[in-house]
Amino acid sequence: MYRNATIAMIIIGLVGCAKPTDRGQQYLDGSFDLVLNQVPTVESDKARDYSQFNQQMTLVTERSPAMTGQYQSLYRQIESWVEQSGDPAQLGNYGIQTAQMGGGDSYGNVMFTGYFSPVIELRHEQNEVFRYPVYAMPTCEDECPTRAEIYAGALQGQGLELGYSASMLDIFMMEVQGSGFVHYEDNDQLQYFAYNGKNGHCYVSIGKVLIEQGEVAREKMSLKAIEDWAKLQDEATVQELLEQNPSYVFFLPQDSLDVMGTAGIPLQAHASVAADREYLPMGSVLLAEVPQLDSEGNWNGQHVLKLLLALDTGGAVKKNHLDLYHGMGTKAGIDAGHYKHFGRVWKLDLQGRMPVQASLTAEQ
Repeated sequence: MYRNATIAMIIIGLVGCAKPTDRGQQYLDGSFDLVLNQVPTVESDKARDYSQFNQQMTLVTERSPAMTGQYQSLYRQIESWVEQSGDPAQLGNYGIQTAQMGGGDSYGNVMFTGYFSPVIELRHEQNEVFRYPVYAMPTCEDECPTRAEIYAGALQGQGLELGYSASMLDIFMMEVQGSGFVHYEDNDQLQYFAYNGKNGHCYVSIGKVLIEQGEVAREKMSLKAIEDWAKLQDEATVQELLEQNPSYVFFLPQDSLDVMGTAGIPLQAHASVAADREYLPMGSVLLAEVPQLDSEGNWNGQHVLKLLLALDTGGAVKKNHLDLYHGMGTKAGIDAGHYKHFGRVWKLDLQGRMPVQASLTAEQ
């Protein structure tokens, strides 16, 4: 699943000399030199919830012979550890070694953002309400048209329309996520639209534009904040904002309703993340203190220790940044849109298999 930079990433990470904790930052482990730093043990007093890991792991072993061959022994050892102990300090007794992510600040604070699978309403035929098309990938001789050119009709008459929405912003939000579900209200059909390419123009965050224009405060920015702003504007104003981002994403309808990550595995909510595959190859297992948010999108003071699988990638997901998949629908979208918080993360592997990392400083 390809995604553009998530809206949450318009918020800059840790800056300055002060050490804030309002987004779940913890400063427990001293400083790190690398993105992955081998540590002898994991000490965590956080509440544990490994319940969602087994289903995601099973999908990997069922769907990917390559990843199963590479990771099955590790998965089995982790299963044994969960069943018999679950204490992170005991991982070494199961032949598992750990490498802690250095974090964007080199103090172990790893940025968590969130993404989800939106559900938007479409009709197969255009009418005066459902008039905004969703497009399949065109064949472009030189370069594909910009968003503004597409809105002006540059793709009309090519038979690329997959359906029509009543909301230009709904389509845009599905583009930001890179895929999503559509419900055809004229025949009650639910279908999954996968990423099918983009027009090749540079991505510009409309959230950043709204902040720079003073329309939304930086600390309040989220997907919901953008939607709330748009509800107060006329169609021309919303379109003008969207055209600030010349990038445009195209979709491909799927027969299956599975939400597929880059690894080709169906994604399970709160059990899979998009990660930088240079450091966390597809199928990697992570033990993470995941920050917990309240209903207003603020850190509630808690982290929960979870097992996660790296099964997806994203253009903005680099080094010390993980994008947590939140699932499908409106609530998942609200939760994911608020996510821009920090937790500690360890990569797990069998003893002797952790690769030696080049001397790259841990940077955001």
